Amino acid sequence: MNTLNTRRWCALLALVTFGLAGCAGIPVDRYRAGQPVLDLARYFNGTIDGWGMFQDRSGEVIKHFTVVIEATWQGNVGTLDEHFTWADGTTSRRVWTITADGEGRYRGRADDVIGEASGEAAGNALHWRYVLALPVGEKVYHVDFDDWMFLIDERVMLNRSAMKKWGFHLGEVTLSFTRR
Repeated sequence: MNTLNTRRWCALLALVTFGLAGCAGIPVDRYRAGQPVLDLARYFNGTIDGWGMFQDRSGEVIKHFTVVIEATWQGNVGTLDEHFTWADGTTSRRVWTITADGEGRYRGRADDVIGEASGEAAGNALHWRYVLALPVGEKVYHVDFDDWMFLIDERVMLNRSAMKKWGFHLGEVTLSFTRR
């Protein structure tokens, strides 16, 4: 095998290895003993205030925002009506429809979510994954969100989302929620 082919083979092997490592993660079951136990329908019921920021892959804070969520449930279906106010004064809205499928499993839809979000809760944690149609300037990118929420107490929840495109880390969103 010549040197060029060896280099190509090594580069391909490195990409596959890093790609597979990127798929591995912490299972939500690791948090099964976490307290207080997160009951999505109980926490996301009523008005929730949130404060958040987006950091790019270098860690620089690019945007920050507030969000007010009006949440209701009818049986196993919840509606989270999110109203965002960005630091530059612009506003946006996302309305989630979340269905509890039992045994801590959830699925969700929103207008800017591609396909269906899927989530799993255990203990005080929820692991939520979805693809978001994210507008940047004149373009819209489909970005993978790997979302973790942790219930700290009956009023406070922390949320951290990693954003990726084609497996490459783009940045993170960090949020703090407080129930009224």
